Amino acid sequence: MQTSVVIAGFGGQGVLFAGLILAYAAMDKELYVTWYPSYGPEMRGGTASATVVLGDEEIGSPVVRHPDIVIAMNGPSFRKYEPLVKPGGMLFYNASLIADAGTRTDIRYVAVPANAIAAEIGDTRVANAVMVGALAAVTGILPLEALVETVERHMPPARRAMVFPNQEALRRGAQVVAGLGQPVAS
Repeated sequence: MQTSVVIAGFGGQGVLFAGLILAYAAMDKELYVTWYPSYGPEMRGGTASATVVLGDEEIGSPVVRHPDIVIAMNGPSFRKYEPLVKPGGMLFYNASLIADAGTRTDIRYVAVPANAIAAEIGDTRVANAVMVGALAAVTGILPLEALVETVERHMPPARRAMVFPNQEALRRGAQVVAGLGQPVAS
């Protein structure tokens, strides 16, 4: 079984890093995984996305047209990917920046106030990890503690000061959606 996740936003929101957290955690759990980044030439403010496919069988292609799950960090990403989510899939969205709750009846929407939670933690740069924590709690795609350990294990040396804020963000994201859990099968 495989699950595809697209994380999308603008440059500077940590979209690629969020995808790496999922990819490294999947590798650490000895799952098959692909991580496929896409970004514009701008350093910050341009579009960015990361597609992660993980599962217990070989992956034929990292390219996904209709993902099982989307994490939309901003409004343009929400509008772009909402129509592409596979029927029966899920769309997690950053409710701090996106007021729209969506219109489709064949997918599940999960609103997460990621920027607000990140601000409470003291660093708005960890809104991406809040979203990944929420994803883990609702879908069961990977255990939350595996993601927390992944941040410790794979954070680059120059970013070691961000280990604790990211771990806290993962936990807070999971807490904010506690009780919504229902694993997604694909």
